Amino acid sequence: MNIAIRAHGKLLLTAEYAVLEGAEALALPVRYGQTLRAESNAPPSELRWYSVDERQELWFEAVFDLDAFEIRRASEAQVAERLRAVLLACRRQRPSFLQSGSGWTVYIEADYPLEWGLGSSSTLVAALARWAEADPYEVLFETFGGSGYDVACAFAEGPILYRLDKQRRPQVTPVAFHPPFSEQLCFVFWGTKQDSRIEVERFRRHAATAAADWIEAVSQQTRACLSAQTLPEFIGCLRQHERLISSVIGLTPVQEKYFPDFNGAVKSLGAWGGDFVLAASDAPFKETAEYFCQKGFPTCISYDNMVLGASIEKK
Repeated sequence: MNIAIRAHGKLLLTAEYAVLEGAEALALPVRYGQTLRAESNAPPSELRWYSVDERQELWFEAVFDLDAFEIRRASEAQVAERLRAVLLACRRQRPSFLQSGSGWTVYIEADYPLEWGLGSSSTLVAALARWAEADPYEVLFETFGGSGYDVACAFAEGPILYRLDKQRRPQVTPVAFHPPFSEQLCFVFWGTKQDSRIEVERFRRHAATAAADWIEAVSQQTRACLSAQTLPEFIGCLRQHERLISSVIGLTPVQEKYFPDFNGAVKSLGAWGGDFVLAASDAPFKETAEYFCQKGFPTCISYDNMVLGASIEKK
């Protein structure tokens, strides 16, 4: 038996941090992702695992006993323990998962540099949960935590609105976010990987003293970004959104701190100071890319080349 499951990576365009508290977020599945391939060709009751990067180079391998997913050997103990936690979470929902007695060889292959941080954990969770026929949100919440928007993006075909309701159940709505000014948008790899758990803890300390209506204010800015029809209108929404988040988390917006001379808007995505930022400018893409390259950030990807579904006819 052969299994092949592809899961898309993600970017969070709006409501970073606030999505944890129920704000409505605009999330973007991206063209990059990971593919899980499994074959029932290993010795009985043995799971052989291989993780490879975009160069097809092996960066992690492990062997598990399928009875209880005990680790027999692993190239990195911490990675193996996280993987075991996901496997166990899947089996708690589906006790028959990998219990047939057959052995399995699994490869999970990324098609992007893993340091980009587009969701290697969430794509793993989504792919394994789909294989196990388990609820991916429950698996994520039990293992890595977070809001779940990244799991929602894993099998989405285009941009989505995402929020947690009062019972913290995910609500996902596909949306047509193909702005007519998409050629003026690009994503710049910032490259300062954030520890999500530390960032969430810091956010919750600040959010405890925030104004009661700030979550709704962030949701309103999400809807404003979604409906913007011109680049100046969109840039105005991004700046207002940055001010809202900054007022709660107590950090200086990335543009104000690092790119005050940029002709347009620069917005943090996900955890502030994390992997990518969004740049919006009426300058040609080549000029924008050159600006960031001169600042020491040579990886600049256009909106249409990054976002899944962006090639659909624009409004």
